[in-house]
Amino acid sequence: MTNTNYSKKIANYGVAWEGAFGYVQALQVKDTIYISGQLSHDEEGKLIAPATLDGKGRPADFTQMEAQIRQTYVNAKKLLAEFGATLDDVVEETLFVLDIPSAFAAGSRVRKEMYGTDMPPVASNLIGVNALAFPEQIVEITFRAVIDRNAA
Repeated sequence: MTNTNYSKKIANYGVAWEGAFGYVQALQVKDTIYISGQLSHDEEGKLIAPATLDGKGRPADFTQMEAQIRQTYVNAKKLLAEFGATLDDVVEETLFVLDIPSAFAAGSRVRKEMYGTDMPPVASNLIGVNALAFPEQIVEITFRAVIDRNAA
C-alpha cells in the first residue's frame, strides 16, 4: 500500500548490503530524515578500522571503537547532505555497540568533536548488543533529523 499524501526522498551508497537486505540508507518524509544504521565503511563498502577477531570470530578487543564511531559520523554527514541537512539538524541518535564502556569513552569524545560542542542538543541512546551485521563491526548508529522546510 502506498500513501499518496506525501512523497519520500531516498539516498543510498550503492554498497552490496543495501540490495542484499533490501533497504535504503536514508529516507525523508515531510520534514524528517531517517537514517538507517550506519557503520564505518568507505565509498566501496570496505569496513574502516575493523576489529581484530579472536579464534571464535568475535572481536578480540574494542580499540577500534573511536575510529569506527568517527567514520560512522562521517558517513551520516554525507547522507544528511543529500537532503540539505547537517548534524545540526539531528534530534536523535542511537548507538548500538558491542562494548558499552569503550563506546561511552570513545563516543563522548567523537560526538563532541562532530557536533562541535560539549553538550550536543541531541537525544542519544547507547545500547549494548551481542552482535552486529559484520563480525569486525563493533558499532552501528542510527540518526533522525528534522529540517525546517520553511526556512529561508
